Amino acid sequence: MKVRKAVIPVAGLGTRFLPASKAIPKEMLTVVDRPTIQYIVEEVVASGIEQVILVTSAGKAAIENHFDYDFELDTVLARKNKQGLVDELRHVSNLIDVVSVRQKKPLGLGHAIWSARNVVGDEPFLVLLGDDLVQAETPCCKQMLNLFEELQSPIVAIQRVPLEETFQYGIIEGQAVRDRLTKVDHMIEKPAPGTTDSNMAIIGRYLLTPEIFDLLEKTTPGHGGEIQLTDALMALSNKRGMYAYEFEGTRYDAGDKLGYLKAIVAFAARHKTLGPAFCRYLKEVAAGL
Repeated sequence: MKVRKAVIPVAGLGTRFLPASKAIPKEMLTVVDRPTIQYIVEEVVASGIEQVILVTSAGKAAIENHFDYDFELDTVLARKNKQGLVDELRHVSNLIDVVSVRQKKPLGLGHAIWSARNVVGDEPFLVLLGDDLVQAETPCCKQMLNLFEELQSPIVAIQRVPLEETFQYGIIEGQAVRDRLTKVDHMIEKPAPGTTDSNMAIIGRYLLTPEIFDLLEKTTPGHGGEIQLTDALMALSNKRGMYAYEFEGTRYDAGDKLGYLKAIVAFAARHKTLGPAFCRYLKEVAAGL
């Protein structure tokens, strides 16, 4: 079955970026010349997805507005002969069909995904976290979609992390099938140091089947009263099997201050117009340290 839809949860408060995120959704913080959420949506579009479902909350209207058409701004820019900006803004508003649903209570990532059930319907779908940026020759989502055509099973994207950092992630344990592909046996959410030998960490890319919605509905709230996605993923894995895919590319955690700065440097260095000058500047800065 073709995967046509992608769910992007953007309802979180973004407390790691306060005070910057007090009035601006963290997904709207810019990396070079566009907000992080636009990079996520562009990855989806480049992967052939037809519809994006934003799971929002109060105070997130700026995200929806970003992908909407602004007649007044379009008209002003056109009158000032700023055709380049007009074309860019029209490109953003025409990227993809965007639908929004509300997560009415802050009950965690699992609940956010469950909130999109009526729009997703009975078909497989992608989930992308709004602060995980991936630079790759082939978009990370496209890599997963290609693999899904072969496996017809749920897939989570993973990366290898130092063992001393595994407590920060959901960790996969399983058996290698081939290079970059593991059959999932077990998942551990933020394991205590020394409790796992695996360093395969889940990142913010998932390809799920619709059975996940019933499992999320049955999942008992965990820490902080939140419905943990990892618990439902483990149940889904037991029900029909699941694979972990070590994607090709580099991931940046733009929801973390240091990760956000790294993303800015990485994306600026590859920017088609700013890149060369920015790289020269970086060398000057490094020489002065």
